[in-house]
Amino acid sequence: MADVVGEGAAERGTRPLRAEVALKTVAADPDSPQRLRRVLEQALVFSAATLAAVYAPGEDEDLLCLVESAGVPRTLYGLRDSYPRSGRSATADALRTGHPVWLGPAELAAGAESRRAPARDFFVAALPTHDGDGGCLLAVSERPGGFDADDRACLELIAEAVALPARPATVDGGEPAANAFSLAMDSGRVEVGEDILTLFGLGPDDFDGKVETLLGLTVPEDLPSLMSVVEADHMSLGDRELEFRVLQPAGPPKWLRLRGRLLPGGEGRPARLVGTVADASTLRAEITDVARVQRLAAALATAGTVRDVSHAVVTALRGPLRADRIALAELENDRLVVTVLDPPEPESWPELWRLEWRTEWPDAPVRAMPTLGAALREGRAQIWPAGAPLEPALADVGPGGLAVLPLPAGGRMAGACLIGWDTPHDFGADERALLTASAGLAGQALSRAHAFDAEHELVGMLQRQLLPRRLPRLPGAEAVARYLPTTAGLEVGGDWYDVIPLPDHHVALVIGDVQGHSAAAATLMGQMRTALRAYAAEGHPPDVVVHHANRLLMEMETDLFATCCYVDVDLEEGAAWCVRAGHLPPVLRHPDGSTEIVEAEGGPPLGVLRQADFPMSPLGLRPGTVLALTTDGLVEAADADIDTGMDRLAHDLARSDPAHLGLVADALLVGARRSDDIALLLMRYDGMAVRPLRESWTVWRVPEAVGHARRFTRRTLRTWGVTPPDTDAVLLVVSELVTNALVHTDGRVRLDLTLVHHRLRVAVADSSPRTPVKPASISWEATGGRGILLVEAMAAEWGTVPVSGGKQVWSEIPLSG
Repeated sequence: MADVVGEGAAERGTRPLRAEVALKTVAADPDSPQRLRRVLEQALVFSAATLAAVYAPGEDEDLLCLVESAGVPRTLYGLRDSYPRSGRSATADALRTGHPVWLGPAELAAGAESRRAPARDFFVAALPTHDGDGGCLLAVSERPGGFDADDRACLELIAEAVALPARPATVDGGEPAANAFSLAMDSGRVEVGEDILTLFGLGPDDFDGKVETLLGLTVPEDLPSLMSVVEADHMSLGDRELEFRVLQPAGPPKWLRLRGRLLPGGEGRPARLVGTVADASTLRAEITDVARVQRLAAALATAGTVRDVSHAVVTALRGPLRADRIALAELENDRLVVTVLDPPEPESWPELWRLEWRTEWPDAPVRAMPTLGAALREGRAQIWPAGAPLEPALADVGPGGLAVLPLPAGGRMAGACLIGWDTPHDFGADERALLTASAGLAGQALSRAHAFDAEHELVGMLQRQLLPRRLPRLPGAEAVARYLPTTAGLEVGGDWYDVIPLPDHHVALVIGDVQGHSAAAATLMGQMRTALRAYAAEGHPPDVVVHHANRLLMEMETDLFATCCYVDVDLEEGAAWCVRAGHLPPVLRHPDGSTEIVEAEGGPPLGVLRQADFPMSPLGLRPGTVLALTTDGLVEAADADIDTGMDRLAHDLARSDPAHLGLVADALLVGARRSDDIALLLMRYDGMAVRPLRESWTVWRVPEAVGHARRFTRRTLRTWGVTPPDTDAVLLVVSELVTNALVHTDGRVRLDLTLVHHRLRVAVADSSPRTPVKPASISWEATGGRGILLVEAMAAEWGTVPVSGGKQVWSEIPLSG
């Protein structure tokens, strides 16, 4: 990039000389409120810093407070917004000694602030300023090796150029002057002068003292930049300036300029944002380049994904530069993988790009564009005017002018941004500074977003493996489930659901939520889901299943707890039992369209009390009833309590059409606030078209026990209309299974007969957990072992299932009648 420097500087070509020229240009306007920030931006350009900041004494002279910063958010490096002047920190040490302090990863790891620092290596420089106010310049670099000799010389020049701004004016007693304001960051209460109320079109009696009232009068597109100032989570200590628009009763919006400074709290005092608001309409019609960089930095600070970063860069650059096209791409090995194009139509881009258009966006080999490859290797922004000799793949991007911005991050190139114009374009000094500052910000953000995307994909894959891949088909019912991960972070959530088929046409519907969002929460979620499924399969009633899960979680000695709702549904009778462990109650939609939030008794969350009671509550289900289970992510919000969310869920469920259960689930998730994971499980009970016939017999341990079981079976089959030869096959199976149970086990034996769809199920339950083993071979002399072989020969299927305290051996025999 050809910098506008003096003749001597051009000959020597050193960065300190170029930095000196740039600083003189900034100093030419000493009254500019943007002067300090423009000075700090030179540190990003000339010293490879990713962050530059100035600290100065606050209201408490022993406290060094952040005055201004440029670059990535300071929180990425664990930097504070204030440091004690008498403490041990780079800023305090530099002011005490009067000499620069240069710290590398080893010194930072040994310092008191090491626990706040990220895992990656970085370097810190602290230099006392020369403005006489006791300020300190702080810079951070991620480049391997840290600050070299030229970097240090540039930082010393920048420290000499720093001049701290005066604080916003207030009247006596701390009340804001006519054009000033004072905002309490903890409560959102704001005191404003009369001139500000006039600019917003309000009278003193019309203003309620809430900052939200003023924000509601601004143009919606300007809210993100405003929120980055008035929200304590985003605003760092120091001076800020931005321009925004306020709506007018008639005509176009009015431009206002906000200048403010966040002052730290302490001694029971909240942090306060103080500043002024003035009418900027007569001063300029457009936002300044410094404000554009500020908006870009604010947008990139909250951009989570590569797509978010790409759109933020395009929004910040294309309009102000009046560019005809802009592309942002990641560098993966030797290929540029485009993440966003504006305009997005393929015909707007060169032929090579269209040939490589494989999915939503193209990717292209760097070797096909040697000029671009050279720019990436050099690592500096490059500008080619109209008519410059370029390969077609680049020339067609900007026939009237082309700018290529390599995006550096952590000592490597994260990608590139290409900006093109169709008509000859004159590159001014302000545009060059905007491009350079934007490249540094975008590179770091793109690198973080790429790591975010990779981890997010891993998180999603882990979550999908822990949840059911598909739900089972249910006789007389239909179940659907939905899971939405949170978009507020990377961690795996602990929400889960399950549908567990049980014997005798029962089904268990389970939904739960493990505390927190972490790998530990996800692991515990998988363990709890498996444990509940295992306890249910053993044949325990619902309260015992949940009790066992609670005992298991207590024995795991984890600090996490879990909530759970377990509903055992009898699909034959339309009856259900519900057990809640600190979880939300079910919601029922009755066939007439009315809804009911079930008042089911509940116990504590799992893992809280070892001796806890989990009472069962009965539910009645008529055909056409929809049962809904969900986690708190769907119904809980910061501005409304959970009861309001449950009422809203019941109302939305009442308006739905239960005939299409999948569409109902999708509709319930519309507008969900994705600040937490959401799990939703719906079941529509239709009733069984054919209800099974059932009879049971307790087998007493008497000499005639097998004969009694055969007579009971013959009597039952006659009642059900089963005739020979089917009767003979069933009696043989009953004889063998009952005999095995009496001979090889102790305790109670129960015989169950079930007839449905011309299939007879014979099941014998006993108190032994041992499964009968089919012999591999039997000699002619053997006196036993043939029973299971006979059962296998007579039945279409047979097997065993665990039941509470023992097992059940079952056999299904198809009937000919």
